[in-house]
Amino acid sequence: MSKMTRRTFLGGLSSASAASLLPSGTFAKRSPNETPNLAAVGVGGKGWVDSNGAAKFGNIVAFCDVEQARGGKRGGFSAAAAKWPKARRYTDWRVMLEKEKNLDGVTISTPDHMHAPVTMTALQQGIGCYTQKPLTRTVYESRKVSAAAAKAGVATQMGNQHHSGTSYRTLVNLVQKGLIGKIKHAHAWSNRPIWPQGIKRPAASATPPDALQWDLWLGVAPERPFAPGVYHPFKWRGWYDFGTGALGDMGCHIIDPIYWALGLNAPSTVLYEGPEPTAETFPKAERIHYEFPGNKRTSGKTIKVTWHDGGNLPDPAECDLPAGTKLPPNGSMFVGEQGVVICPHGSGKLPTLYPEKDFKGIDFEVIPTTDHYRQWVEAIKGGEKPSSSFDYAGPLCETVLLGCVASQVPGVKLEWNAKALRFNNSKKADNLLHQDYRKGWEVAGL
Repeated sequence: MSKMTRRTFLGGLSSASAASLLPSGTFAKRSPNETPNLAAVGVGGKGWVDSNGAAKFGNIVAFCDVEQARGGKRGGFSAAAAKWPKARRYTDWRVMLEKEKNLDGVTISTPDHMHAPVTMTALQQGIGCYTQKPLTRTVYESRKVSAAAAKAGVATQMGNQHHSGTSYRTLVNLVQKGLIGKIKHAHAWSNRPIWPQGIKRPAASATPPDALQWDLWLGVAPERPFAPGVYHPFKWRGWYDFGTGALGDMGCHIIDPIYWALGLNAPSTVLYEGPEPTAETFPKAERIHYEFPGNKRTSGKTIKVTWHDGGNLPDPAECDLPAGTKLPPNGSMFVGEQGVVICPHGSGKLPTLYPEKDFKGIDFEVIPTTDHYRQWVEAIKGGEKPSSSFDYAGPLCETVLLGCVASQVPGVKLEWNAKALRFNNSKKADNLLHQDYRKGWEVAGL
């Protein structure tokens, strides 16, 4: 790197462009509507963000939420009714998808356990889907939903919106252009969970609030009593039946640029490091060690990618960084043969190169942000394939969720057989790849 000048590096990027980071292809199925008709499943919290993001480019003609009390800045049923007074209103997404015959797309912003059921149903009706991350709660669901999306031929996008942001697009570009050489290993980490994990189910229960349809909220999950402040509205993430823990929540964001930049596919092995699992919730802290087959962008025949959460961080000494290097609370790191790059998550900041003295005066191309929602709506209209369509997001989500499985099988280096959708060495882990839906909530294809 000491011999690389600013001129030589920028010269090597002469053919790079934002377009090179977008998947190619358009959709045969195109909306007959000039402005696509959209619906929303979930309009509070992240659902409010998603429905508003999509509404900038399409017409919200219907929405659904199982709770009718929430409002204010984080949206909710009443806020949606006020913003889109002509939109038809539902509490049961099944009824909405059955009655609404002219939908081009639907945003799906529910707890994780309901992503696949709603998405699969919409896909089977030929409706484009913008589904929040993680795409599904189980590995099996990811495989099935991805296949259904390919068959349906409609516009899809997973809600890992940072995939379209300048930080990750720039990071991926500089890694792929070889600024730090071939990659030896990579790390991703988060300060999550910021909700309870590693806990037991409480004995207490209560009558759900009148405004909350608890049975609809449970959906496909096994029946259990409502408990105030335990699951709803936000603490569901740590529970196996409803969420995917810190890894599932943040991995589809922070592992994304590693998976993308290196062109990874399914991991060969996955190993959990952390406390003994509890019966119903993900661990308070963990490390997940993935091993993938190497390729032209890696320095060896295999490459290790490690996930850290709950206060765990990569060790600077193991990452060719000076002792005491301060890491951001959430971030991605590539350790290359000629340097290290770290990119904070969620701050909008650009990547930083180390050793700083070696990269002084070397610029890299900054790739601008694109609108994640606009990509999806434009694809509904017949435009380019979105950057995190399900053919990309499904395998990424599978990889993340394999770590969620590993956290429930401590002490076993799980050998993943992606083609057969099973592990070579653990029946216990196999049993965690899929969960039957509650009686009366079955969905064809799942």
